[in-house]
Amino acid sequence: MFTGIVEELGEVARISKRSGLTVLEIKAHSVSEDAKIGDSIAVNGACLTIIKKESGILSFEVMPETNDFTDLGTLRLMEKVNLERALKIGDRLSGHFVTGHIDCLGVIRRKHYIRENLSFEIAPAAKSMQYVLQKGSIAVDGISLTVAERKPASFSVYIIPHTLKNTTLGFKSSGDKVNLEFDILAKKSSIP
Repeated sequence: MFTGIVEELGEVARISKRSGLTVLEIKAHSVSEDAKIGDSIAVNGACLTIIKKESGILSFEVMPETNDFTDLGTLRLMEKVNLERALKIGDRLSGHFVTGHIDCLGVIRRKHYIRENLSFEIAPAAKSMQYVLQKGSIAVDGISLTVAERKPASFSVYIIPHTLKNTTLGFKSSGDKVNLEFDILAKKSSIP
């Protein structure tokens, strides 16, 4: 379980294939300090397990399904990724409950300013719009955000300067894909 509050921008150090899996190696500083093999780390919002830790580089095995249904399969060397350690019992919950299980990919339709505030308009898979609630929480690449506007086929979120500077959203443009995880409370309320 995570909060959607990104702790650090990591950097892809190496990508290799092994026995049907992708091994993703990420350079991390603060997130790697107390990390150990077996810990869960959210990488762009996807919960991955550390299989190796060496000199500030965390290694993860990524299954083909995860590569296919998240943006992890399109990562390139030296690309930045959002990193967050798993929530500890007793920690403050600054964002919202994020499981690290990506629901779908979304496409950034538009990145623009409205009254000097940066807005991203994102289109998820059509069948997923039922989980997008006006003023509800949503995790975009693992970042806890609030839905500012809901349209029939897209939603918008506002990005404060701190988030833009300290997450991968500062590198994103129209047409880029992002991992989406809908609020677990919104998903629960949509169950018949």
